[in-house]
Amino acid sequence: MTTAQEERTTEDLKQLAEQAGRDLEDASALEILQWAAETFGKRFCVTSSMEDAVVAHLAARAMPGVDVVFLDTGYHFEETIGTRDAVEAVMDVNLITLTPVQTVAEQDAEYGPKLHDRDPDLCCKLRKVQPLERGLKDYRAWATGLRRDESPTRANTPVVGWDEKRRKVKISPIARWTQDDVDAYVTEHGVLTNPLLMDGYASVGCAPCTRRVLEGEDARAGRWAGRSKTECGLHG
Repeated sequence: MTTAQEERTTEDLKQLAEQAGRDLEDASALEILQWAAETFGKRFCVTSSMEDAVVAHLAARAMPGVDVVFLDTGYHFEETIGTRDAVEAVMDVNLITLTPVQTVAEQDAEYGPKLHDRDPDLCCKLRKVQPLERGLKDYRAWATGLRRDESPTRANTPVVGWDEKRRKVKISPIARWTQDDVDAYVTEHGVLTNPLLMDGYASVGCAPCTRRVLEGEDARAGRWAGRSKTECGLHG
């Protein structure tokens, strides 16, 4: 038997996303995720960079056992992998680790070493974007930890929107939150965070392309520093 959710066309999903974005703009993060769980069930997942586990924690409250997808690029800090392992151990989630087709060594053999220094867009495509495309294939909706205050490029992030590239509903339940809101939630619920956040890093990505931020810089300034690149391609 097919469910109503499975029978929805792509156009139906797009209209659903746009309407939900309007209807849920003032809803709490938990309410947004409860809507996602009720609407999509097992066809919904959370993606996490393991900078912190705030959205995973919220989603587990809305939908215990929710799929949490992590991209292991092969270039992560040890602290990031440790955060992933801790989340899997202590939270009511189904942790799914996605990996690129090629190992770092195989990519080096084909493209030359340190592709991230010479062509970071291609490196992100091979190690992040393509694995996520494959990993999201069976889902109708996915949740992210994007926030509007992180950078100018994220200032208009809807709480629920349409991911045109992947033809899926994209949910950003903490889009309206500030860093103070995140910190308050972490403190109240004892949520796991990446230790690097206490060591000068405001945003944690792959080790070769991430540095500590300087006073007055926005949270994303430590990513691909010195380049015009501001996103890895997962979010535009």
